[in-house]
Amino acid sequence: MLKMRNLISNYELAKDLLKNWEYDEENLDEMLSYFRISSNAIYPFFYKKKICFLRIAPTDEKRKENIYGEIEFIQYLREHDFKALCPVPSKNGEFIRIVNTKWGEYYATVFEKVAGKPVEACEYSEKMYHEYGKTMGRMHRLSSGFKPIIKKWTHEDVLNEIETMLTLYHCSNKAKIELENLRVELAKLPKNHLSYGLIHYDFELDNVFYDEKTNTCSVIDFDDGMYHWYSTDIEQFLDSVSEEKGELEAEQVKIAFFEGYQSEYPIVEETKNSIPLMRRFINLYSYVRIHHCLSDSFTSEKEWMTELRVKLTNMLKSIEETW
Repeated sequence: MLKMRNLISNYELAKDLLKNWEYDEENLDEMLSYFRISSNAIYPFFYKKKICFLRIAPTDEKRKENIYGEIEFIQYLREHDFKALCPVPSKNGEFIRIVNTKWGEYYATVFEKVAGKPVEACEYSEKMYHEYGKTMGRMHRLSSGFKPIIKKWTHEDVLNEIETMLTLYHCSNKAKIELENLRVELAKLPKNHLSYGLIHYDFELDNVFYDEKTNTCSVIDFDDGMYHWYSTDIEQFLDSVSEEKGELEAEQVKIAFFEGYQSEYPIVEETKNSIPLMRRFINLYSYVRIHHCLSDSFTSEKEWMTELRVKLTNMLKSIEETW
């Protein structure tokens, strides 16, 4: 998550950055009002009557190689007929703009809206979750052959980042012990083309859109991608399903998903066995990112900020209880 100060809407900033792209003036203010902010600020707008999204983030909150590596991976996937969101070039032909503004320096990118509805908003369908699994399996298969020019960071880079943040935010000793335990256990896992590669990391029900007419899934939000075990993507999906669905439906979903996945890419034994370990990695990484967000403090906070601070603090406590 971004720091708390960067979770505040800024329409003037959005309009300033949007000048680097073509857009429809009509209904712009209304469209921008449907913004959402978490790891990035996302502002919707129309271009030639089609919905697009401006994504922005302060440059000090992101790694340059990750931003450029993300676009390269998306383009590679699309070249291989994988349904990923489509990046839109700016007026000067660049997909990523680095812009100095009076609010600081920002990364800006634009993407077209994908077809369909978020899977989380769809009624249960075995066919849909089979396709969901196929989509993830296909992405992992393509990832196994991906040779990037700009390489995104690895799970080891993230562990180093976690260590830095644990110190910076004076986190608990239990978190530091968990980090060292994770390093030891992850180092024992085999890394090969069947189990390890560039993953999405956030392959949850709100980031996959299902088009019932074509029975296809499209994937958005590759921002958090890293080199990691493929079981991390699988665990993120399984956890997302467990949170959103009842126990019986969740089991049906998982069966359809795994059948779809394995029709595109094998699930080797170490992938299955490593899923609980990936949950521990996800929890620890979430833990420091929440601390990062909460590190901002204000003399006077808006009500939504106070409510968010309480919610995030409770999430920290829940993670700590697993150690």
